[in-house]
Amino acid sequence: MQVYYNHSGIGDVLIFPLQKGEDRDDVQHEKHGDVVKITNSESGHTLGYNIFQASAYFNLQENGAITLTEDFLKEIQEVFQKNELDDKLDIDLSPKFVVGYVKEKDQHENADKLSVCKVDVGDELLQIVCGAPNVDAGQKVVVAKVGAVMPSGMEIKATELRGVPSNGMICSAKELGLPNAPKEKGILVLEDSYEVGQPFEQ
Repeated sequence: MQVYYNHSGIGDVLIFPLQKGEDRDDVQHEKHGDVVKITNSESGHTLGYNIFQASAYFNLQENGAITLTEDFLKEIQEVFQKNELDDKLDIDLSPKFVVGYVKEKDQHENADKLSVCKVDVGDELLQIVCGAPNVDAGQKVVVAKVGAVMPSGMEIKATELRGVPSNGMICSAKELGLPNAPKEKGILVLEDSYEVGQPFEQ
């Protein structure tokens, strides 16, 4: 998960987006000192926060996207407390793009062009329905876990494809936004030197 800071571009404000896919035209803002909470006025879902005077609270050396860590999250929680905002930040910061190992591949019972894969991602075995023609057992692949946000902005959710549960996505180079991605359809197959469960960093 990432937060954003660009002093020269937008000023001394830390942008902390939470929800994807909500209608951002229907929003309301709630000010708590230097913290502005942004919610969807229909659903009530929190879309994110803007923290003004950010350099007074954080030691920000980077411009652009900043990866959110447990320590940084604690600092943000302390800023909330200083500005009398009681919101709790219970956020899963575990890596969402990881190296997986395809242990099994079976034909989907209701679709000729889909495969049902059992993929080891280190701490769990995921069932993922995949439509790539080149997926096969024994491969190391990039898995976008549930909660991952693709470069396109699409969020990966637990779903069913033709009646079969699927929890995650086996990614192609194009879907990952990698440079020089091949135009042919197919997942990215990794070299064997990659370790199952390790974060995949682009």
